[in-house]
Amino acid sequence: MTYEANTPEEYIEQLPENRKQAVQKIRAVIKKNLPKGFEEGINYKMLGFYVPHSKFPEGYHCDPKLPLPFINLASQKNSVNLYHMGIYAKKELLDWFVKEYTKYCKYKLDMGKSCIRFKKMDDIPFDLIGELASKMTVNEWINTYNSAIKK
Repeated sequence: MTYEANTPEEYIEQLPENRKQAVQKIRAVIKKNLPKGFEEGINYKMLGFYVPHSKFPEGYHCDPKLPLPFINLASQKNSVNLYHMGIYAKKELLDWFVKEYTKYCKYKLDMGKSCIRFKKMDDIPFDLIGELASKMTVNEWINTYNSAIKK
């Protein structure tokens, strides 16, 4: 599902009632734990946390007009999805997350390459999401990203 919004607040306001609280809480956990330097806004019609052009002028290689994405959060048809580009780019982080997930959730991990899907709003591992958000600084993400695209 896509939402037309210019701010995170506008995005959240459009969500179905059964998703608003979960998305607001995930957003708050990310903002509390994300290292300094990332910015929040709407990115790809989702809530986004990204490296601003002031810090990384090259922007995202697929569309340099866009800032370098790091975490996105979206309410989709059947789930709330967290997209974490660091998990996609850094295997050690992915391995850590998969291992830790079982300590926080009773349901099987539903995950794509960078997408973590939460279908049950009462089984979202907020503390784990906070820890995941804290694990990579802006400079670490820029270096990881540059290493990956220059291969």
